[in-house]
Amino acid sequence: MFYQIPSFLLDVIVGLLGGACLLRLYMQYHRVPFGNPLGRFVFAVSDWIVLPLRRVIPSVKRWDLASGVAAWLLVLAKFLLLWLLLGGIGRWAVLPLVSLIGLLQLAVSGLTALLIVHAVLSWVPNASSMLHDLIARLAEPLVRPLRRFIPLVGGVDLSVLAAIVLLQVVAIVLGNLMQGAFTLG
Repeated sequence: MFYQIPSFLLDVIVGLLGGACLLRLYMQYHRVPFGNPLGRFVFAVSDWIVLPLRRVIPSVKRWDLASGVAAWLLVLAKFLLLWLLLGGIGRWAVLPLVSLIGLLQLAVSGLTALLIVHAVLSWVPNASSMLHDLIARLAEPLVRPLRRFIPLVGGVDLSVLAAIVLLQVVAIVLGNLMQGAFTLG
């Protein structure tokens, strides 16, 4: 219990803040405007860490590296705190690798959630709201390549389901990598 509660709270905090940084990176890469409620929320939650990093970490083409580094630093801080909570036993050199895998797990979780929301919103008739359009625009790059190979089945687009399944396979691989990284430490 002494470990589970702080671990859960850190997961929630880093999930929100790190997820906002990753969403900021993803939205900027796809040139999605931030003048909507979700964009304003992402800026409000992530500006405190991204803006100072942007002074020293430039963007590369459409990649906002400062947002990615900010998310990684948040995940690194989470694992560092958890490591210290466990007594700081083990090799510290494995923490950057563990936090990189944790960052990838956070990205996979965020993309999975995005696709689930996209699927649910697609079932709502006449859901032509700003949020629906934004979610569709963010989900489309993930499902578009799959639509080339997966035909409509009875008028139902299964590409979202296929994308979620593929993301879950990636999550399993990352979970095994994380387990292996912890055994190194």
